[in-house]
Amino acid sequence: MIKTAFNILAICGAAGFAGVMLSIGVTLGGYWRSLPTQAFLDWFAANNQFVSRSIPLIFMPTLIGLIGSVWLSWGSADLKYWLLSTLCILVVAVLTFAFFVPTNTAFASGTMDEVTGAAKLNQWLTIHYFRIGFGMAAAVFGCIAIKA
Repeated sequence: MIKTAFNILAICGAAGFAGVMLSIGVTLGGYWRSLPTQAFLDWFAANNQFVSRSIPLIFMPTLIGLIGSVWLSWGSADLKYWLLSTLCILVVAVLTFAFFVPTNTAFASGTMDEVTGAAKLNQWLTIHYFRIGFGMAAAVFGCIAIKA
């Protein structure tokens, strides 16, 4: 029963995380691209905290679910899929802390020029789509794990 709870938390968390990221990428990303660069930077400075708050709310339950799923699957056939799911979420975490946190801070600082801002936004969105893919893959590997 406890293993099932961790599995559900891991899968729903990863899928929810990917969904939040997809919404940010498609909805906000499309909006951001429609704005003149300085308007985007102004928007980001005023609203970054709303985007930033959503990440830990969905990421932490995912991580807890994955840790429990890996631990309770140790020595089982499904372990390899939980490890792959965990690897995908770790890639997301590395991308988030290595690229997105500093880039978001730079966007929100009010010191980035428009040329740099436009180029960084394009780079941000491109890398963000990989982050979505890894989040979705984490959920898929979790689904495969429960059938293994």
